[in-house]
Amino acid sequence: MTDNERIFNQIVQDNSEKLYWHVRRFVNSHEDADDLLQEIFLKIWQALPTFRGEAKHSTWAWRIATNETLNWLRRERVRAALRFSSIDAEMERKILADPYFNGTAAQRELAKAVAKLPEKQRQVFIMRWWDELSYEEISAITGTSVGALKATYHIAQEKIRESVKQYE
Repeated sequence: MTDNERIFNQIVQDNSEKLYWHVRRFVNSHEDADDLLQEIFLKIWQALPTFRGEAKHSTWAWRIATNETLNWLRRERVRAALRFSSIDAEMERKILADPYFNGTAAQRELAKAVAKLPEKQRQVFIMRWWDELSYEEISAITGTSVGALKATYHIAQEKIRESVKQYE
């Protein structure tokens, strides 16, 4: 087994479940998350020879996963526009139609509120709230300063609080 194969297997073993849930929270669908995760691992495998060791393998994998997920969301936004529908409506439809969702009504409303956040706020909220990453870890993944991340997270929290307040 080559070093790259060993490193790749370790990345997959250590990060598969966490990355699945990270992606799933963005795309709100098991099938989309599963497909996207396969694309992410393919991208990681292809990029592994260029890994320079400036970050931990896990941080590097999270950065790839986040970027690929955001690119997927951008493509979905374009597809929604071509269908003359809203990406927010499409994400809400996926949340409501997901047969694998096993949360409460409150958790479903939270997921819908998060899906409506602007891309950067959604990204920071998901990584901080659900993925329980530190601001320093998120900074390493996104290249954004810790101070800016804290502000973005606070704004996202306020928007979510407002959104779910009407369902109380």
